[in-house]
Amino acid sequence: MPRYHLVRTGVLSQIGRFGSVDATRFPRGSRVIARTQRGLEIGEVLSPPIAESHAQPDGSILRGMTVEDELLAARLNSKRQAAYEASRRRLAESGMNVSLIDVEHLFDGQTLVFYFLGPQPGELQGMLADLAAAYDTEAQIGSFSDLLATGCGPGCGTSEAAGRACGNCDTGCAIAGLCAAGVGGATA
Repeated sequence: MPRYHLVRTGVLSQIGRFGSVDATRFPRGSRVIARTQRGLEIGEVLSPPIAESHAQPDGSILRGMTVEDELLAARLNSKRQAAYEASRRRLAESGMNVSLIDVEHLFDGQTLVFYFLGPQPGELQGMLADLAAAYDTEAQIGSFSDLLATGCGPGCGTSEAAGRACGNCDTGCAIAGLCAAGVGGATA
């Protein structure tokens, strides 16, 4: 029977079931590097592994955070804060009536996710692409109100959403090799 940790990831504190790729049992409160459907993220373990026969994993725990990971996380957080401030300035200068809630920098270092409340005008995408280029990342838009209404995507919370195969990582990191070899497991 598979055993999963409950792990909290992301700025919006999403909680999911994560299997450890090497069967390590992480105690509550451990900071880990996890592969989610969005990519590499920092997670916080909320429970030791629990046996669940019918549950589908939401991702994989790749390892506990190392000193080097903590240093990279601090650097990414400073970029995140700078991107948030730059976004707010650009929005004010453009006169767009958009509510920026937060900016998230994924641990892969290549993805910035901007969270907005309510509808976003079409010209917002171009502005965010410019900001992402300044930080050498990709930009994604997350709408907080849409997430509240629809969840994480089609079939959220159902078995229909589970089973996407890992291996679409294009970051070129060592972890991508593990995923391609099937070590990372499936993500939802």
